[in-house]
Amino acid sequence: MGAEKEAMGYAKMPDDCVFAMDIGTRSIIGMVGKVEQGKLCVTAIVKEEHDIRAMIDGQIEDINQVAKVAAEVKKKLEDKVKFSLDQVYVAAAGRALRTQHTSYTMDLTGQQVITEEIIRNLETGALTLSEDEFERTNDQEEDRQFYLVGYSVCQYYLDHYPISSLLGHKGQNLVAEVISTFLPGEVVNSLYTSMQKAGMEVAGMTLEPIASMNAAIPKNLRLLNLVLVDIGAGTSDIAAARDGSICGYTMATIAGDEVTESLMKTYLIDFETAEALKIGTGQEETLTYTDVLGLEHTISPSEVMETADLTIQSLCKQIAEKIIEVNGGTPSAVFLVGGGCKLTKVREYVAQYLEMDLNRVALGGNNFSIHAMSKEYDIKDPEYSTPLGIAISAALNLINDSFYIKLNGQHAKLFRSGKLTARDVLMMNGYGYKHMMSRSGQNLIIKVDGKRTVIPGDYAVPAVLRINDKPAGISDLVEAGDEITFEPASGGRDGSSCLQDVVSWDDRGQILWENQELHLGTTALVNGVLGSAVQQLNPDDEITTCRIYTVADLIKHARIEGTVLVNGTPASSDWNLENGDVVTKQDLSAIQAAVLPAEPKSEPREKLVFQINGQKQSFDPKRSGSPYYLMDMLEPAHMDFSKPEGIIALKVNGANGGFQTELKDGDAIEIYWLEKKPLNNP
Repeated sequence: MGAEKEAMGYAKMPDDCVFAMDIGTRSIIGMVGKVEQGKLCVTAIVKEEHDIRAMIDGQIEDINQVAKVAAEVKKKLEDKVKFSLDQVYVAAAGRALRTQHTSYTMDLTGQQVITEEIIRNLETGALTLSEDEFERTNDQEEDRQFYLVGYSVCQYYLDHYPISSLLGHKGQNLVAEVISTFLPGEVVNSLYTSMQKAGMEVAGMTLEPIASMNAAIPKNLRLLNLVLVDIGAGTSDIAAARDGSICGYTMATIAGDEVTESLMKTYLIDFETAEALKIGTGQEETLTYTDVLGLEHTISPSEVMETADLTIQSLCKQIAEKIIEVNGGTPSAVFLVGGGCKLTKVREYVAQYLEMDLNRVALGGNNFSIHAMSKEYDIKDPEYSTPLGIAISAALNLINDSFYIKLNGQHAKLFRSGKLTARDVLMMNGYGYKHMMSRSGQNLIIKVDGKRTVIPGDYAVPAVLRINDKPAGISDLVEAGDEITFEPASGGRDGSSCLQDVVSWDDRGQILWENQELHLGTTALVNGVLGSAVQQLNPDDEITTCRIYTVADLIKHARIEGTVLVNGTPASSDWNLENGDVVTKQDLSAIQAAVLPAEPKSEPREKLVFQINGQKQSFDPKRSGSPYYLMDMLEPAHMDFSKPEGIIALKVNGANGGFQTELKDGDAIEIYWLEKKPLNNP
């Protein structure tokens, strides 16, 4: 590509030239200029319409189509200026813009002289609060990533009195009111991708309402309460200024396309024909069009505007409502820019709905000459507000010369005008304060046997920031050509613990009490449910320790009254229980009666046969239909629990069983004391 341009006589772009591109809903306008005598001198302008509706309300829908038209604009401009245009300045649409108003208060210890560091800390606190409030109020869009792309301080207060600058004053109570602006990541990425596909690199980015404001309302006029309205095809962007700074942004979702669509419905024509009629109202004495039925018509511009009048009134009414909403009332004056402001009676209707003198509502092109000029073009056209504003911002360093800044080896995405700090760069590239400010892990707070227990979180690992390989702070200014390396802060891990970490876990097996298996040793309940040793605990869990080692522990746990038998033997309270012990309060028949329901008498049925300690025995099926269990075989096996001879062994078909192991017809059963071999008594 470079060789091709050289063959065509294209030179490298001069350092004093800027190339701006306005990616609009209906068209793309490219503008080239250079700085002369402190102003932008515009040397080339090219406008190309989109072939299809590749933009919806100012936001890119079809990246390839936008890239195609952008490449055409770039090529035609290069043919005009005879040098390469590879670095472009652009602006993001106001449709995607989100704003957050925040007031933050800082109290100093005693009366102090206010330094730059104190002011930075005040603004940092305001931005932190702004991010938190934005995330909370925009939770319906939690799947979208928003960048904090800039902020403006609307007002400072010193000891409850408004003040324009805090620096050098003495005071104790400080307040900063800020307006923060956020853009969704897809808006930024689609612009960058479109420009890259068109063979260009984004040199800098601003916001469309800021760009228009820089062209139409210079900073020295912003002490007045002024409002700018940029009426495009898809949206009407609105910015308000007072006391020297921009104090609010908003937009109306109605603009020039609504007028076009009203003509489509009235005259039965397609969008392109309706757009031509709308544009032609200010250019021709009579207009000719063909409707969808193939019939040709001739109509006067005044008739077209009468047809569109109700839609224009609706547009102006919504704009007026949005102005009052963002400005908090009627402003001192309103500047209208953008192609839509040239529609008939727009000035009159905006003034009417704002109840303002018509002379206080003006087309914004008259102020363009404060910062720009041209020998070849009439740059007073209000349609040029955005591309001219982008070019002015770039040429006069209102957009930081930031494309030379690298972040972790990559070109940083930067959006805001003016001087930049490392904090600004990080925030514009997807990092938030949670990445810059380390946070220790949260403590895990639980209750163990009614006592509050705290498991502390880990300490955080602080962020590492270097500018040009030197340690730096987030408030340090960055310049063109700087290289930033950043390792985000690593938050400490939250406190965590498993059950065995807070309870002296000691599981020694099981005992059988009243047909219920109980864990022997030290275990625990978590919120009333038996836990496991490796179970992870959660905040506010309540743990109750269960200790069963002796008969006394069991009596306390199960609230037993009366004599306790261990394997049929009366046991004292200090009796040490062992795995497999059977603990009862009654004799064997009472145990069976408690565990298994009594069987009503029934007619003889098919017998069940079990081989008990090598000897076959027959049993009637239970009338209740329930199965036989190993416990039912204790008496047939002639086990005498009044004279225990060790720990009882239970087996079914050679495998170890339990008292409640279910039996099947033909099972081979072994029941004996471990110290003795299977009994084989009749």
